[in-house]
Amino acid sequence: MIIFPNAKLNLGLNVVSKRDDGYHNIETVFLPVKNFYDILEVVPLRDSSGRDKFSVSGLNISCEPEDNLCLKAVRILRQYADIPPLNIFLHKVIPLGSGLGGGSADGAFMLKLLNEMFDIGLNQSKLEEMASQIGADCAFFIGNNLTFAEGIGNLFSPIDIFLPRLWVEIVVPSIQISTAFAYQNIIPCRPQIDLKSAIHSPIESWRETIINDFERPIFEKYTELKDIKEKLYENGALYASMSGSGSAVFGLFRQEPIFKWDIKTFKYLI
Repeated sequence: MIIFPNAKLNLGLNVVSKRDDGYHNIETVFLPVKNFYDILEVVPLRDSSGRDKFSVSGLNISCEPEDNLCLKAVRILRQYADIPPLNIFLHKVIPLGSGLGGGSADGAFMLKLLNEMFDIGLNQSKLEEMASQIGADCAFFIGNNLTFAEGIGNLFSPIDIFLPRLWVEIVVPSIQISTAFAYQNIIPCRPQIDLKSAIHSPIESWRETIINDFERPIFEKYTELKDIKEKLYENGALYASMSGSGSAVFGLFRQEPIFKWDIKTFKYLI
């Protein structure tokens, strides 16, 4: 069985408070980019080894196989169902350490794939609960729709806004930013402009009202990311922002952007 875990973008990201468990409460709007995806294939093993096999192609993954979120998802689901040994193939396209949620998507989509493949019958709510055990924003990829998220990125409410057909250009420099670094330079606070209200305003106004709290400290250290955001606006972006804790920076456009970058970029109609 084959499935296609897609990327996400953050439309605004406010770090509002630190929790007793060491995590942070955030507010953000998750936007799926469904035509920008990894490829995940799972086949039941027919030998008697009793151990899963896991192979990766495409972009290099630096973590040990047992730490990969796909395999973590398998271990979690085996607590609820008898799943045989698996042969797992992951082709990585979404850059790592970019704030695009590729690893989280892989883990969440693995839950969905196995739930369907073995007819386990878990509903969306239960899959979201299990995905939250994999990573902070994994649960979003279960529903995988435009969503307002709170808590650690796992409490969802629908948002009723009209997004016209837009082009998104995602610029991904060769920088990986750790989540730990991003959070250690943040002072949590409530935003001056409520994100739930601001997201209902015309897209052209988002530049003044919707912010990503991670940009200030990260742009100070990696000034090239700030330059990318400014270049996106110079090239006609209606709204530009860093996604998540970076390093990808994206712009939303009414017309297909034509600027030629000398670093990796992706363009999609959303």
